[in-house]
Amino acid sequence: MSILSIRPLFMVAAVLAAAISAGHAAAGETLRSKPIGVVELFTSQGCSNCPKADRAIEQLAGRDDVVTVAYHVDYWNYMGWQDTLSAKENTERQYGYAKTLGIRNVFTPQIVLNGVRDTKLTDADRIADELGNLRGTREGLPVDVAAELSHDEMTIDIGGGPVPGVDKADVVIAYFRKHSAVEIQKGENQGKKIVYRNAVTKLETVGMWEGKALTVKLPAALLAKRGFDGCAILLQAHDANGNPRRIVGAAAL
Repeated sequence: MSILSIRPLFMVAAVLAAAISAGHAAAGETLRSKPIGVVELFTSQGCSNCPKADRAIEQLAGRDDVVTVAYHVDYWNYMGWQDTLSAKENTERQYGYAKTLGIRNVFTPQIVLNGVRDTKLTDADRIADELGNLRGTREGLPVDVAAELSHDEMTIDIGGGPVPGVDKADVVIAYFRKHSAVEIQKGENQGKKIVYRNAVTKLETVGMWEGKALTVKLPAALLAKRGFDGCAILLQAHDANGNPRRIVGAAAL
C-alpha cells in the first residue's frame, strides 16, 4: 500500500497555503532547523488510552528542538465516535510503518521516533530523552533542513552529504492544525474536551533528495487557500512500495 500520494507541484503549493493562514507565519520567517528528532504520534479520539499520549505531544509541541506531529487514525471510528481529525491516509501511514518496522499489529497510542523506532512511552520528558539518545547515531537526523517564507515564495533548503544506508529521500510536507479543541460526545472518551496539537490531515511529496544540496521553491501566492496553520518538513526514505522508513532531516513551522 502506497503511503504518500505524489501529486503535481502546483497542487502541493496550493495545499501549502496552511503555512501562513490566519497570520500564523509572517513573511521572512525561517523554520527552525536541526532538531534533535521527530516524534510522530498515531492516536484517536475514540481510544481511552490516548489522552496521556496526546498531552505528551502537547508538551513536546511547545519545544523548539523537537518536530512533533500527530496522525489521527480512522479504525476507531466504528466504535461510536467519529474522530473529527482522522484520515484514511494516516491509517495507511501507520500500516506502512508496521511493515518497515516489523510490527505485527497497529495500535494506539503509538509513537514513532525518526521513522526508525516505535515506543509506547507517553511521558514527554522520557520521549525527549529517547530522541536525545538517537542524536548523533545512525538513527539521528544528519541532514540540515531549513525553510523561509517570503512574500513571494516558500523556500526549502536541504543540505548535502552522504548518509549511510540512505541514497535518496522524499521531501514530504505534513500539513497540520496547531491547536484543535474537541468535545468528545460518544465513545471511550465521552464527556472529555481534549486539545490536540499538530494534527496532520494532509501529506504531500514536493521533491526528491539524492544526497546533494537541494532547494525547493513553492509560490507563496497559493498558500492561503486551505485551513492549516502549520507544517512539518520531513526528509524521509521509503521502501520500494512507498512505505515510510528513516527520517534523515526535518524542520517545522
